[in-house]
Amino acid sequence: MTENTTSPASVQDAAARMPRQIPYIIGNEACERFSFYGMRNILTPFLITSLLLYAPVAERAGIAKDVFHTFVIGVYFFPLLGGWISDRFFGKYHTVLWLSLLYCVGQGFLALFVDNRLGFYTGLFLIALGSGGIKPLVSAFVGDQFDQRNKDVAKVVYDAFYWTINFGSFFASLLMPIFLTSWGPAWAFGIPGILMFVATVVFWAGRHKYVHVPPAPPNPDSLINVARTALLAPGKGRAGLVTAAVGVVAAIAIFLLWAIGPAWWPEHFSFVITFCVALGLVILFGGLGTSMQLERAREKHPESAVEGVRAVLRILIVFALVTPFWSLFDQKASTWILQGNAMVIPHEAWWWPSWLVKQAAQMQALNPLLVMLLIPFNNIVLYPMLRRMGFKVTALRRMGYGIAFSGLAWVAAGIIQLSIDGGSPTSLAWQILPYVLLTFGEVLVSATGLEFAYSQAPSSMKGTIMSFWLLSVTFGNLWVLITNAAVRNDTVISRIADTGLSENAFMMFFFAGFALLAALAFALYAKRYPVADHYRTV
Repeated sequence: MTENTTSPASVQDAAARMPRQIPYIIGNEACERFSFYGMRNILTPFLITSLLLYAPVAERAGIAKDVFHTFVIGVYFFPLLGGWISDRFFGKYHTVLWLSLLYCVGQGFLALFVDNRLGFYTGLFLIALGSGGIKPLVSAFVGDQFDQRNKDVAKVVYDAFYWTINFGSFFASLLMPIFLTSWGPAWAFGIPGILMFVATVVFWAGRHKYVHVPPAPPNPDSLINVARTALLAPGKGRAGLVTAAVGVVAAIAIFLLWAIGPAWWPEHFSFVITFCVALGLVILFGGLGTSMQLERAREKHPESAVEGVRAVLRILIVFALVTPFWSLFDQKASTWILQGNAMVIPHEAWWWPSWLVKQAAQMQALNPLLVMLLIPFNNIVLYPMLRRMGFKVTALRRMGYGIAFSGLAWVAAGIIQLSIDGGSPTSLAWQILPYVLLTFGEVLVSATGLEFAYSQAPSSMKGTIMSFWLLSVTFGNLWVLITNAAVRNDTVISRIADTGLSENAFMMFFFAGFALLAALAFALYAKRYPVADHYRTV
């Protein structure tokens, strides 16, 4: 008879190993990210050179930026829908699978309707719905594969997850501008569609190996129910309810003003801007009102539920302070491409890869390449060195410094713009500096934020809280749309001219200051934030 000699220690070691299903999720993410960034990174050049030819030349860049950032807003708004469907009805796996198929259809529309604005914009909407819907679920699905026994491995996997995103993005950023020029837009948008189909198949192939956390049944102690109780419960004073009501009334008023038209609402504030501003007011005033009367919910809900809502409200403040970072980061695919088009590609330099980098849009490949280098550098060299120096490398500190580095990146971009405005030929190679600074900030904010958002979310709201993390990107791009709309106002244009700066240079320094102020506010709030741990126990 053979005796089982497996020791408790060996069982614990086995539990701490990498889950075998992780490669399927990582493989899916690599293909999906190539698909997404492949189409996203050629969107602005395609719009300017093909789809927007009906518009005057001077207006095409502005329209293209509006279309691009509106699309990004959609991508990062629909996580709310995906998270809610997953948490309440179908679970993460099935929601990801079906929305991925919708995503494939959207990519197909882009390839088929390169000469049809309605068909092309329909494809963008379907991609925003599919890509946005799965965004909070895939990263949360990674977290579901871990528990308290192997949660230390999760940090490595989240970094690997983010590294893989950038692996796909690197090749997409480098190759797709060439495909657009050499093969035409149908193939340039068709290839990402093929990759998205491959991503869906890879994800489906691991279906029997995943840990499937079932959707939560209707929860009487959910965030919405606790907030409703807190606001409506009887008690002395109704300051919280009044505050929440102000947000709702203001949102309705904004829609009414938009419907009336330019006489009462800024002419260039589109429906998307109006909707996002209204949503922001509801979230802001609703959250403030709930926090003011939250203690009243204890009479009807358990302490864990009330404290869970309190934790979510704290997290939302963190997310709000991150939004300026996204307003800077996502403009690398719009504003920085347009700046690069006005620069000189240094083909004569011996070190410049002229055989490969032929367009300014390809500079975006620097971002994912640097991410793939910086993630292992930070984990192997920088963070251990800082710990040995006695500096505690917390998630919130990394995120705060990341926002600050993004501001410095835009200071560098603004200085480059001053050189361009001065009329001297400016080498495209100078864009390397802002890309390095922005990418270092991205690694500190975005890669850290994925893990932080999951760890801070109560178990019943992980998909939803990841959706709110992604919603911060929507509001980041909202700031871009608002500033783009503002500079179409004659008074604003006159004020900018009074500074002696060009519109482009002024906006770059404006966004730099925006991020640096946000970094300061983030640091002040982070000092008082109570960090939680909401990984599964088993």
